[in-house]
Amino acid sequence: MNETIFMLAIDFIAIIGLLLLLLILGGLITAFVMYQVDKRQTAHTIRRNYPLLGRFRYIFESLGEFFRQYFFAMDREEMPFNRAQRSWVYRAAKNIDNTVAFGSTRDLRRPGTYYFLNCPFPTLSEDAAQTQTMRIGPYCREPYDAPSLLNISGMSFGALSRPAVRALSQGAKKAGCWMNTGEGGLSPYHLEGGCDIVFQIGTAKYGVRDEHGRLSDEKLVQVSALPQVKMFEIKLSQGAKPGKGGILPGDKVNREIAEIRGIPEGKASISPNRHPEIGSTSDLLDFIEHVRVVTGKPVGVKLVLGSTSWIDGFCEAINQRGSESAPDFITLDSADGGTGAAPLPLIDSVGLPLKESLPILVNKLTQHGLRNRVRVIASGKLINPTDVAAAICMGADFVVTARGFMFALGCIQALQCNKNTCPTGVTTHDPHLQQGLVPEVKADRVAHFHHNLVHEVEMIAHACGVSEPRQLTREHAAIVVDGGSSVPLNILYPDD
Repeated sequence: MNETIFMLAIDFIAIIGLLLLLLILGGLITAFVMYQVDKRQTAHTIRRNYPLLGRFRYIFESLGEFFRQYFFAMDREEMPFNRAQRSWVYRAAKNIDNTVAFGSTRDLRRPGTYYFLNCPFPTLSEDAAQTQTMRIGPYCREPYDAPSLLNISGMSFGALSRPAVRALSQGAKKAGCWMNTGEGGLSPYHLEGGCDIVFQIGTAKYGVRDEHGRLSDEKLVQVSALPQVKMFEIKLSQGAKPGKGGILPGDKVNREIAEIRGIPEGKASISPNRHPEIGSTSDLLDFIEHVRVVTGKPVGVKLVLGSTSWIDGFCEAINQRGSESAPDFITLDSADGGTGAAPLPLIDSVGLPLKESLPILVNKLTQHGLRNRVRVIASGKLINPTDVAAAICMGADFVVTARGFMFALGCIQALQCNKNTCPTGVTTHDPHLQQGLVPEVKADRVAHFHHNLVHEVEMIAHACGVSEPRQLTREHAAIVVDGGSSVPLNILYPDD
């Protein structure tokens, strides 16, 4: 018996040794082949000069961003969102303790930092008021009484995965907020959660286009007949890529997405850089009125401000026609807004950030007597209570966020939204990667994030002595300028 066991052990060791020998031999052959390939290729200088070893340069380059994120970057250093911002969202979404100890790690002298000007007699809990619904589209056949000041910004099915859209839809219903479809059209997954829907009409008219890519009134009527669809948003521009239409890479355009959008499967979805029908202020007002008449529901526009001189002419044209002709809302996006894919020069260098453009827009509407007619929705990197409260101080009626809710779904800022390889299943159509995102679980986190963010904005409002967030004004906040001192917003951006 012992002799048999001994012989089996010898055989096992021999097999292991043989496998190791084959593995080493195979590795040497592979290395030799790769060496020869690198030495003869002409596309990569490093690999040609340093065959085989040069490949490590590309490996380290691809791994570098992940090492920086987890090991080297400080809590407040990363872009576009740092670890402190993401951690707040993760804790809020999981509905766990969101307090911190010892002191702030935020650099309070950095230009652009907001301070809220607390009063000596803050609002008591028993004196606090619930944020009221706000009517949008008073002249429409079906105006919308929006229940929440915080809502889900436009993210298309296609840019997002099926389980991500499902989780957002279910979570929005639980939170009592609206969900914007993005420009990719209306999918069954937007509707299945039962939440309020804002249908975005992008420059390609996905979901409401005819065979020539123009607006189809017939399809517009079909969409507007759905009770969940509360408003329509005409997308003029987006903060991450002003002057450029939506981009969905071809490997993300599967059969289902192609059918919803009305485009070929497997071919990149590239939207025009503007609506062909809209080439002037007059065209824009005509288009808004047409959609409003056909649907009977509130219609607004989404844009990022660059040049601001046209706003006066826009408001004057509205007043000439009558205030009923105005857009029912304007969604103002920030130059640091997000996207699934955009050219670097546009994402880095075009458009105004929200902290500059929002006061300009609100002041212009006020000057022309349209502030109470047109609701202002702020968008762009608004994922934490500080930035949301600051936007409300500067005049926003509502705030929308996309990336905040993406973090609530489990996004880890892997920066792979433009590929089909998102490791958390949020922006990929790979079934293997999608399986990690369970809509029923993430829907609760979407609702928790919404409720906790609104609660902490209310907390800031109470510290400033008002009973609810929409009572915040520019007198309640200051911003740090060059030199390290702060200036109240009502002085920096006076109401003209």
